[in-house]
Amino acid sequence: MIDYSDNRYSELFNKQKSNQFAIGKTTYKERIKKLKALKRALEKTYKRDIEDAIYKDFKKPSIETDLTEIYLVVKEIKHTISNLQSWLGKQSAGTPLTLLGTSSYITYEPKGVCLIISPWNYPVNLTFGPLVSAIAGGNTVILKPSEMTPNTSALMAKIVKDVFSEDEVALVEGEVDVAQELLKLPFNHIFFTGSPAVGKIVMSAAAKHLTSVTLELGGKSPTIVHESAHIKAAIKNIVWGKYLNNGQTCIAPDYVLVHESIKTEFIEAFKAKALAYYSESPITSESYSRVVNERHFKRLVASLENAKENNATIEIGGDYDATSNYIAPTLISNLPDDATLLQEEIFGPILPLKTYKTIDEVITYVNSKEKPLALYIYAHNRKFINTIIKHTRAGSTCVNTNALQYSNHYLPFGGSNNSGIGKAHGFFGFQEFTNARSVLKRHTAGPLYLLFPPYNALKEKIANLAIKWF
Repeated sequence: MIDYSDNRYSELFNKQKSNQFAIGKTTYKERIKKLKALKRALEKTYKRDIEDAIYKDFKKPSIETDLTEIYLVVKEIKHTISNLQSWLGKQSAGTPLTLLGTSSYITYEPKGVCLIISPWNYPVNLTFGPLVSAIAGGNTVILKPSEMTPNTSALMAKIVKDVFSEDEVALVEGEVDVAQELLKLPFNHIFFTGSPAVGKIVMSAAAKHLTSVTLELGGKSPTIVHESAHIKAAIKNIVWGKYLNNGQTCIAPDYVLVHESIKTEFIEAFKAKALAYYSESPITSESYSRVVNERHFKRLVASLENAKENNATIEIGGDYDATSNYIAPTLISNLPDDATLLQEEIFGPILPLKTYKTIDEVITYVNSKEKPLALYIYAHNRKFINTIIKHTRAGSTCVNTNALQYSNHYLPFGGSNNSGIGKAHGFFGFQEFTNARSVLKRHTAGPLYLLFPPYNALKEKIANLAIKWF
């Protein structure tokens, strides 16, 4: 047996491990009480503090914080409260003819001690959102938020301590080394949100303990604009979806593929809408946030300079200011395929534009890359829409809008392979933190008894009939 006593978090882990079965036995009413306490903390007690903390970390407007951080978690809680009793109830299962005399059902049991590692781009949402599912499932949880948003992480630690006892839910702050130490522990489930590169590290660590994982990753989410699209309506959504949170959103449009016949119209409409949203001077706009830190700022600037070196055309924006990690809303066209902006996930306020002539070009280009977390289609040609959906693969898709799939808790949210493993939100998030345990009961004698030993010719005939007919 492996000794974890030298791990600085082993005492906390063992507290939760010892308490996991008591928490697992809680009723849906007891779990709802905890969810209501978290909801009250987020929407009332600490609402203003959350807005202030996130603004300090990367100048996120309070309205964006309300809608993309607080509201989405509160909505998750409300949805879970409304449905938890049915989720925890026995789910009946069918009985094949050969098992007459039995009945079966499925019950969802807690996985146990869980670890949630959350990122910096939506720190409250992506920490407490998965926590809601974990609590609904009856688990104990250790949370490790990002060190890149220190003000928000410190506040979330205060909220967790206020609402929960540490033998049920605890939050641990710190740098990368803290996550590395936590990953050495034999958790029953790990929920990680972040980059594919770090996701591989998490999955490798989990494999040592055969720990199940949910990986919410990212990728280059394409936005395809057909000539049948209503350009002004499309642009209204694309500009919002791209520059929300300064482009630091895993499901933001990463690049646009625009039919060549509408390129000029698209660019002019894009410029007008960006101006309407963020003014002629976005650096002074109260509606425009910042790149989270100097490291990510330098990464984005390097990609921007790489585009300039490749003689790309900056249609809008392109300027930046290192003193505040500011990069203007930027649209770039005429990029070569080997440009950095077309090779790596951007995760910032820069949008590359490519044109296409045929639908086959679109499908070939999209499928030449890893499966994206999201794929967006703007069109009013049903055949075009259906063909794109049928011949490409993605974690999720929106038609004539973007990013809204995340806010529908009746939909599973997550990627595929490089963009993720497993799903989140609503019942799908509840499933990630539970084990679907099958139960079969024998009530009366059934036909299977006819095939018990000793075997003979008659039983062989019965077996052959079963193979053929049942």
